[in-house]
Amino acid sequence: MKTQIMLDLETLGTRPGSVITSIGAVKFGEGQIQDEFYTRIDLQSAVDAGLVIDPSTLLWWLKQSSAARSELLQPSIPIAQALVNFSEWVQDPEAQVWGNGVGFDNVLLTTAYAYMKLNPPWKHWNDRCYCTLKNLNPRVVMDRTGVLHHALDDARSQARHLMDIFSTNPTA
Repeated sequence: MKTQIMLDLETLGTRPGSVITSIGAVKFGEGQIQDEFYTRIDLQSAVDAGLVIDPSTLLWWLKQSSAARSELLQPSIPIAQALVNFSEWVQDPEAQVWGNGVGFDNVLLTTAYAYMKLNPPWKHWNDRCYCTLKNLNPRVVMDRTGVLHHALDDARSQARHLMDIFSTNPTA
């Protein structure tokens, strides 16, 4: 079975080329989370790489919980190092990478790799959309844990929810 990864990003924009502030991901399967990845990205390094900050998203962040906002101020690493670390963690170029929206997590992260002249650690044909399956299975309720808009907490909750969807509808 291919490696299954749930990806969640926190960003300062909603379009490809936006600053990414953190990457959270989990490898999952057989009803459990098997491994985790989390890193915070230095904002200045992302801007220096050419990524942009959307003012409306920044204002949106100001309305989020103090726990979520505080992540923006924690120690972080340059974007190039964060992407290399994520690639090393993925390890499987055939991994299926799930994002919350066909045009969001996977696309924004792939774009960041392009800005840094790096290749993403998965093949584009292995992009998967968690949002689509979530919306096709509204009766399967998500049990959200942790801090909302914390990339790793969101990735964990989304992966558990997706596994619940698969267990109730194996053909999903």
